[in-house]
Amino acid sequence: MFRATMKSLLARKVRLVLSGLAVVLGVMFVSGAFVLTDTLGRSFDAVFADGFSDIDVTVSAKPKVALNETEGEQVAAPLPASAVERVRRDVSGVAEAEGVVSADGARLIGSNGKVVTSFGPPQLGENWLGETDLVQLRPGGREPRADDEIVVNAGLAQAANVKVGDRVGVLTLVPKKEFTLVGVFGYSGGRDSIGGVNQVGFTTPVAQRLMLGKPDVFTSITVRAADGVTPQRLRDDVAAALGADYVVKTGEQAAADQAAGLKQGLDFFNKVLLGFAAVALLVGTFLILNTFSIIVAQRTRELALMRALGASGRQIVGSVVLEAVAVGLIASLLGLAAGIGVGALLAYLFGKLAGGLTLAGLGVPPAAVIGALGVGLLITVVAALLPAIRAARIPPIAAMQDVANPDRPLTKVTVAGSLVTAVGAVLLFLGLDGHARGNTLAVILSGVLFAFIGVALLTPVISRPVVALLGSIFAWSVPGRLGRLNSGRNPRRTAITAAALMVGIALVTGVTVILDSAKGSIGALAEDRIKAELVIAGAQSGPRSPSFDPAVLTEAAKIPGVQLVDGEYGDMAMVGGKRTWVGAASDVSALERIFGARAAAGDIGRLGPDQMLFSSDTAKSRNVSVGSQVTVQLTRGEARTFTVSGIYESSQLTNPVMLPVEATKDFAIPQPTQGFVQLAPGTRVADVQPQVERLLADSPEVSVADRAAFIKQQTSMLDTPLQMIQILLALAIVIAVLGIVNTLALSVLERTRELGLLRAIGLRRAQTMRMITVEAVVISVFGALLGVAVGTGLGAAVVRALRDEGITDLHLPWTQMAVMLGLAALVGVAAAVVPAIRAARINVLGAIAHE
Repeated sequence: MFRATMKSLLARKVRLVLSGLAVVLGVMFVSGAFVLTDTLGRSFDAVFADGFSDIDVTVSAKPKVALNETEGEQVAAPLPASAVERVRRDVSGVAEAEGVVSADGARLIGSNGKVVTSFGPPQLGENWLGETDLVQLRPGGREPRADDEIVVNAGLAQAANVKVGDRVGVLTLVPKKEFTLVGVFGYSGGRDSIGGVNQVGFTTPVAQRLMLGKPDVFTSITVRAADGVTPQRLRDDVAAALGADYVVKTGEQAAADQAAGLKQGLDFFNKVLLGFAAVALLVGTFLILNTFSIIVAQRTRELALMRALGASGRQIVGSVVLEAVAVGLIASLLGLAAGIGVGALLAYLFGKLAGGLTLAGLGVPPAAVIGALGVGLLITVVAALLPAIRAARIPPIAAMQDVANPDRPLTKVTVAGSLVTAVGAVLLFLGLDGHARGNTLAVILSGVLFAFIGVALLTPVISRPVVALLGSIFAWSVPGRLGRLNSGRNPRRTAITAAALMVGIALVTGVTVILDSAKGSIGALAEDRIKAELVIAGAQSGPRSPSFDPAVLTEAAKIPGVQLVDGEYGDMAMVGGKRTWVGAASDVSALERIFGARAAAGDIGRLGPDQMLFSSDTAKSRNVSVGSQVTVQLTRGEARTFTVSGIYESSQLTNPVMLPVEATKDFAIPQPTQGFVQLAPGTRVADVQPQVERLLADSPEVSVADRAAFIKQQTSMLDTPLQMIQILLALAIVIAVLGIVNTLALSVLERTRELGLLRAIGLRRAQTMRMITVEAVVISVFGALLGVAVGTGLGAAVVRALRDEGITDLHLPWTQMAVMLGLAALVGVAAAVVPAIRAARINVLGAIAHE
């Protein structure tokens, strides 16, 4: 049986190539994800180990507000200069202790007048502490000595196209200031940057004022040990001297902790890639199942003859499974090799986008090998198991028949599909309606998986009427009628082929429905509620929101025709002991006059320096009412107690908590990030907008736009994730196309004699090709229709569940759905090319004599 199986496999190797390709592509994602995250993880370890290589101990103050990655940028609490002196004076074993200023938010303006942006790595403003073994000034430069002098790292100088001697602008916590660039520095090994970080070095007093907002404070202390003192011992001695308000780590610990923070982001990226691998493998399962089902059907007489010669049912199952193992093993190895290449390429691109991250050597972790081989083999064997069991049930008498066993009734598969679909619907309801109790994502994904499998099981029943209807479009000709009949003659085969395409298109459609609905809801809400004709804002390209000088608001209010100007500030704070997003407005009356907020209690039209406002939802959840005293700890400064003077009805456009504008001095960004300009009736936007633009000359990160352009800018941020998802899910559609090609190719082989007879009675080659093409187009469009219907249903369910989150309007992407159906027809035509040519070239006499 083993020799017979190997000969059978070699005889059908071309037929199994396309099935193997599906596994290759899915496994490529799995192994590529692990290779990418392993390579980047070790690269970040090396970067931070290098950055802390000359530091034995580092000291920082505990942050005023501890944030997680999704809540914004962590701002370090400032250390007083006295803490540096205490370390130098009171701790034995200290060779050197220096106060360090290093904070994100120093944005250099390049020679083109635009801010040098960073998509990920921070843009640090620091105090220059001199050259070290790691940091060296490049020839022709020197250290900054005056308040208007800076140095920058070589990577930033290159990106900004500036050189020593140039006057350059820098944006920090204060409006744009001009400096003379007196030096450019690099790093050991000839590197221009470390991890793509942009660094601007000031004198210490200037760095303290611009990056921390006050003199005589630092973000950290770096300590070097005296000879014979270990970093661990020095860490313990420093911690004992400073007390519990400080975080003291060895340089090695600090490097590991910072690298671990970045690895959390990589872990999320890894899960995204594994999710797409799961989709690709799910689609591949349909393809493999269909391939082995057709092969088993074609080998009915061969397998029956083996049974007649004495082969047991177990040996037949083993024979088919052995073929699947061989295909899965070869495909997994090829997928692993492709994944290593893809992981290396993605790591290289990531390094370039990150500003020149120096990559560690390419690594292939055990998880990549185990995952690739395990997943590839498992998917292939599981997909081949049902056809194998079906093969074992072939009676020996079938060897003496001219036809294969007829298809079984669809009753069982219909009942099973209904039950699985019902389970999927229940899981989706529980997940989307908030009953999952902490496992929302897992429950929703399980619901989606069950829904897909259930619909796939129901597809044979659905295919009969739908395929007949679609095929009637082509029934005006003989090839069209034949193609329609062929596509409907085997509902199971048609269903599995169409289901593979359905999965990819359903996911694309569902995501598009959700994001389009989000864009539409945000746009409609803003258009209805924002009563300002002009908006000052910038597109965020890093962790910090673009900001501008508050003086712009004062000057804008003086422009003729301007009725109201409001600047909006934002920060994350501890409000009553809980992390809460807080806002502030330069004119608090804008809550009512611009954003349409309504008072639920108290007065929301004014705000004293010791007063605060709550939204109604937040007030209810915190058990707060007018007159309550609430303690607030902002990112900077000390905790303060405010009195609640008003409560406004909650809205998607208002913050949960509003503080007086005087409190913004302790915000992470003490400048407005958005401005709203309301015009007097009869004033033209075109008359005021250019005047506001001139006021923003020193704020190149922001611009002024009318309300429609602002809404478009804000909602366009959803376009990027949509495009990324569509590109990655296109892989699933490519696999589905391979499935159509595979099905048609095997079907043509199966119908060799039938095609010969049709040719013999007068069907021309061109008509034969049209017949195969019609069959492919009907199957492809059926799968696309099914995908659009399922995707729309899933997307609409998610939108309905997100009503409380502000997604209130359901927007169906009619244009995209029509495009998908049109592309599905083209996909059918393309998939039919090779099988149709093969069918047209069949030797008529040989085909008639074919067994």
